[in-house]
Amino acid sequence: MSFDIKQFRDIDPGQRVLMGPGPSDVPPRVLQALSAPCIGHLDPTFLTIMNETQDLLRHLFQTENELTIAVSGTGSAGMEACFVNLVEPGDEVVVCVNGVFGTRMCDIVGRLGGKLIRVDAPWGKTIDPNAVREAVKGKDPKVLAIVHAETSTGVCQPLDEIKTIAGDAGALFLVDMVTSLGGMEVAIDKMGIDAVYSGTQKCISCPPGLSPISFSPAAMDVLRNRKAPVVSWYLDMSMVSSYWGNERKYHHTAPINMNYALREALRLIAEEGLEARFARHLVNHKALVAGVEAMGLSMLVAEGERLPMLNTVRIPEGTDDLKVRKVLLSDYGMEIGGGLGDLAGKVWRVGLMGHTSRRRNVVLFLSALETILKAQGAKIIPGKALDAAAAVYT
Repeated sequence: MSFDIKQFRDIDPGQRVLMGPGPSDVPPRVLQALSAPCIGHLDPTFLTIMNETQDLLRHLFQTENELTIAVSGTGSAGMEACFVNLVEPGDEVVVCVNGVFGTRMCDIVGRLGGKLIRVDAPWGKTIDPNAVREAVKGKDPKVLAIVHAETSTGVCQPLDEIKTIAGDAGALFLVDMVTSLGGMEVAIDKMGIDAVYSGTQKCISCPPGLSPISFSPAAMDVLRNRKAPVVSWYLDMSMVSSYWGNERKYHHTAPINMNYALREALRLIAEEGLEARFARHLVNHKALVAGVEAMGLSMLVAEGERLPMLNTVRIPEGTDDLKVRKVLLSDYGMEIGGGLGDLAGKVWRVGLMGHTSRRRNVVLFLSALETILKAQGAKIIPGKALDAAAAVYT
């Protein structure tokens, strides 16, 4: 077998504007932190960084939960960590499904031997609390799980009424906040959430690779009183918490440099201020929607149920979905996402997350999309999008 080392060139993917469902653009300060010297995972300096990361995560989650850490793995690892620690064979688990990620929750419950109680809603719609209320009648659920920000559809799920149902049923309230954390209000103590997970690559604007999670005291009691050990050794929070806690008991080698990056990303969020950050996401969302609708296009999700950081735009009839996305990437260096599952070929998923959520990116996207659609002969209203967006900003 011949081997030529010259074929392996320097990695240079070029500049991108990441306006898909994730990852989002990463600020220079986070990339700089990522390149700091690697040290040991039990080095006193790194242990201090871990403590600071926990403090910054508690600030972002708005919680006092002791177990508030970054799981070594992507958001999917955070999802699995929540379920494997709280669910045992035979436990009844209510899962609300209105998109891809609720479906994944169901898969995990089945693999754990839990008794799944599934509540469905059409993709693009919120979960009806009355349907959840009916589903738990006569049941004894241990966990009620729901997705706050469904990345596959752009739906923002109201949580207050669902939380009340969980409390009345005596169930732990487990929430997926992969896309919402860092882009909108997620005060988990105030909201009464018992277990929550997220990802670093969305509104936190850190590279993918860590999953912030937080367990309430009630969730920790359930973990401590399990009948059997957690089925995943790697994600067993009874052991991982000893590494992140005062004991500093070795469990696994943490991704050192990724934790540097997360700490810096969280520091940037704290510097901006939570209210200012949430307001920035909201105004950029409104400007993008105004521009899209002025162009003659429509949104999948009804106003009032939309996420400010993930916008699902209906693809106009006769438009080549894949070609539009390819031209956006090749000619403008811009990435957006296509639809998943039932929405494949029907919507574009346009992200305005974290560092990506900026006015210049809204203007660039609207300009580029209008140009491409005109070239394809799509039936749009030209020349209106930028004025409509500008009106929101002014």
